Amino acid sequence: MKFCANYPRGPDLEAAFASLSISSSNNPSSDAASKPPSAGPAAGRKVSPMLPAPGPEVELGTILMAMRKLRESITATKRTDSFAQRAYIFILHSTLLASAWESYMVTILYLLENIHPVTPLPVPELHEVLSYHILDLACRQGSLNEAFRQVISARRQHHWADRKVERITMALATDDWVTFWRLRRQVDGYQRAIMSFAEEGMRTHVLKCLGRSYLQADKDYVERSTSSTWDELVANGVGWDLVDGEKVIIRKPKAKAPG
Repeated sequence: MKFCANYPRGPDLEAAFASLSISSSNNPSSDAASKPPSAGPAAGRKVSPMLPAPGPEVELGTILMAMRKLRESITATKRTDSFAQRAYIFILHSTLLASAWESYMVTILYLLENIHPVTPLPVPELHEVLSYHILDLACRQGSLNEAFRQVISARRQHHWADRKVERITMALATDDWVTFWRLRRQVDGYQRAIMSFAEEGMRTHVLKCLGRSYLQADKDYVERSTSSTWDELVANGVGWDLVDGEKVIIRKPKAKAPG
């Protein structure tokens, strides 16, 4: 909590969580160590100069392990009171920013299935948690059918309505990268963290479409379409050529066979 208090809710807090590192000295069974490699901070990630270098007291593995112990203690004692509710909401927000899906997923389910029936969540928070659940189904798990089923269920049972989440789910179903990237810029940091699980798949789809459709394209257009800089695309294996710093040569026209 002290760590989160040092950074206002918003981009600063997101950047702070993104800058945290996972030490090899941490217990390998921790939530942080069990994250998929693509979701967690890369080894050797450079910390923003605006943020202090992460020390032992703010290390990601330490924070996640502490929250895991609290969560498991609440579960073991079967607490469903207001304290358990507030603790789980805090854990949910923190693990979302850290993209620790094995932590935030069980937190979401316990909130909806165990705590809410006994100690009801305020309506805005209930809708917020439902949105996270639907987004996780669509973006991380790739279960679009289940995501749409949950949308219908949430509407009927809880009068849930989140147009952005619905549009994100539809964009994934229709491979609509324009809408996906636009909405990614509009949602808050928590939803954006869940969307990050679908980014690579969407980016790969965009590159395939560009590769089949164009011989060349403006660099700015390629960057907007993939929501990546040219240097990031090259680092991730894109083998296209950049000419004069502006034009991207995607394919060279085939030479005509001699008549």
